[in-house]
Amino acid sequence: MNISGFPTSSDIYLEVDGKKVAVVQSYTARSSRTSQTVEAFGEDEPVATIPGQRSHVIELTRLYATDEAIRDGLNFHDLEDFSLVICKPDRKIIYSGCQWSAIGETGALGAMVVEKITIMAARRIETAA
Repeated sequence: MNISGFPTSSDIYLEVDGKKVAVVQSYTARSSRTSQTVEAFGEDEPVATIPGQRSHVIELTRLYATDEAIRDGLNFHDLEDFSLVICKPDRKIIYSGCQWSAIGETGALGAMVVEKITIMAARRIETAA
């Protein structure tokens, strides 16, 4: 895969069982982790911090199903356990074990429909391109 410059919508896509089922125009990713402090008797400040579980929430805007996925009857509401792949010039980011948490559409007369899907991922993996 030879990619130069910034990712385009063909470089951001959903995969199900290793097959590309949709391309994504844009995304916003947010990862967070719960942490817990360890306090010691008589100390003014915590003596350590213990990392907790991570969560990855990604908002996708404008998804377009591939022709093959449309022929197979793809329905975004039925998607489960899929991956989001983001190809960057120097690496590939894969969010796997994804489930959608919200699907929305905004439409106005004479304007394009804007689709937004919020997904939660179980894992985030980075690999060299």
